[in-house]
Amino acid sequence: MIGRKEEKKFLQSLIYEEEPQFVAVFGRRRIGKTYLVRESFNHRFFFQHTGISNQSIKPGLRKQAQLDKFAESLREAGYACEERLGSWDEAFRKLKEAITHSQEEKKIIFIDELSWMDTKESGLISALESFWNGWVTARHEKDVILIVCASATYWIMDNIVNARGGLHNRLTGQIHLTPFTLKECEEYLQSKKIVFTRHQILQCYMIIGGVPYYWSLLKKGKSLPQNIDDLFFRENAPLQNEYDNLYCALFNKPDQYMKIVEALSKVTKGITRDEVCRRTGIASSGELTKKLRELENCGFIRKYVPFGFKEKNSLYQLIDNYTLFYYKFLRQRSFDENYWKNQINTPKLNAWSGISFEKVCLEHIPQLKKALGISGVQTDINTWHCQADPERGIYGSQIDLLIVRKDQIINVCEMKYADTEYLVDAAFDREQKRKMSDFRNKTKTKYALHSTLVTTYGVANNAYAGELQAVITSDDLFQ
Repeated sequence: MIGRKEEKKFLQSLIYEEEPQFVAVFGRRRIGKTYLVRESFNHRFFFQHTGISNQSIKPGLRKQAQLDKFAESLREAGYACEERLGSWDEAFRKLKEAITHSQEEKKIIFIDELSWMDTKESGLISALESFWNGWVTARHEKDVILIVCASATYWIMDNIVNARGGLHNRLTGQIHLTPFTLKECEEYLQSKKIVFTRHQILQCYMIIGGVPYYWSLLKKGKSLPQNIDDLFFRENAPLQNEYDNLYCALFNKPDQYMKIVEALSKVTKGITRDEVCRRTGIASSGELTKKLRELENCGFIRKYVPFGFKEKNSLYQLIDNYTLFYYKFLRQRSFDENYWKNQINTPKLNAWSGISFEKVCLEHIPQLKKALGISGVQTDINTWHCQADPERGIYGSQIDLLIVRKDQIINVCEMKYADTEYLVDAAFDREQKRKMSDFRNKTKTKYALHSTLVTTYGVANNAYAGELQAVITSDDLFQ
């Protein structure tokens, strides 16, 4: 298994606990939750069940379809369930009977895609509460390990992790499974005998992010452009319809979520809540707040407060690599099976590369800190912008990454994607100094400002390069 060492170690340690264990594993779709749980226990479960997607089931039939599938899982596990289940209370009663009659020392129960099972007025959560609070924890035997998973991160956060009802504070552990880092993607390719350079791995990450399932579709013996054409642009390509599948699988009514994501895809630096309303036509309300939070919990967008601003000035930014790629290249689908091979060095690709590289850098903050030698230093990660104010000597600036350090230094980071060593010229030097001047004049900071460049291959050696306090390369991002 690539990565996930701490997560696997934690799951395996549950077997040796002397109390019942209730663990939630969550993370975006295709991130490897099911694989992690199954591999950690060598596919050996007392009972396992996976909820079924409701997309193809009529609304009035969804609850019964989920119950029928649960009964089928009971039978497949060898437990009697002849009568048709009519409620989740009945379903968990059957599970209790199976547990009671089992001779296994530890009953490891794995319920996957729990959110799909929670159909309208299903009673699932109250039945789960009764099962855990009223039965499992009350038994003399302390032999149950219950692991629940869901791709709908917002749902599991609201209903399990941060539950306010009977499941409040009932979890004994939780795992938020995050995307692979660049280093883990490199290790994964090596395990599959796929030979890419680090620059090619970086380019691939800019397209599909660190989602393990997407990386599993790459084929050895093919170049990166060939692989991208195969994944997205040839006829019946496996990821051609991933956008609709992704959002429909996570959200019951995905249209408004897609509207929000589309609006954010048209800007690079983020927009305010009011601007989200204006661009989408969605009214400002508690429902909009909920949708924005759900998209954030699922890892598609981020909410951040620029340096020196207040919460009311928060900005929302699209950060999901695949979604960004979709809106740039896939939405207006090309029928050219060699589309990506033919995009090399086009203005469209070059513009996207710069923006996407910035997102990859933001996903690798620990690696940036390590390269700066400040892994153990407390930091705040931020952005900053200001409007022009000529009377105060402020020209108007945007800084996409500030690393504000406890040791009274602020790294003012500029991120530049390049195919060769980056040439720091007079224009870059002038722009960077202007940004730092604006920042100091506007914020009145007493911290030292370090001009920092993050680029792919480092910098060409010249007088202007000597003005930089630090240079971080893409190799550093692989650490």
